[in-house]
Amino acid sequence: MKARVGTTTVSDWITVTQGMIDAFAEATGDRQFIHVDPVAAAATPFGGTIAHGFLTLSLMPALAASVPDAPMLADVRMGVNYGGDRARFLTPVRSGSRVRGHFKLLSFAEKQPGRFQQTTEFTVEIEGQEKPALIAEWISQIFV
Repeated sequence: MKARVGTTTVSDWITVTQGMIDAFAEATGDRQFIHVDPVAAAATPFGGTIAHGFLTLSLMPALAASVPDAPMLADVRMGVNYGGDRARFLTPVRSGSRVRGHFKLLSFAEKQPGRFQQTTEFTVEIEGQEKPALIAEWISQIFV
């Protein structure tokens, strides 16, 4: 894994549906109209409903799981989120948009025997858009 520091992998595309947005709104209690009311959201500069920024960020595991030939350690017992150093929501994700993740491994180190920590730059690309939806630096710990 240390040899892969600086490399980027890319996930498959997924579609962010209104159903996903509505379910996220219910789960979080964030029912702001720009997410759940297509008629009212159409009158905004977004031109329709948009995904919550945190919904877009929460797609990280699903997008990571769809990376073909993703690098993995052998005998992983579990991986956990450790936190983020930064996250920026740059472009709204309209309902019905397709997104994919770019994962750049920034660092990888053994913190103690059997516990590794990796920092990844996670970028969400929106199909047909120049600017990404978000860029975040995310830290994970992996236990073997």
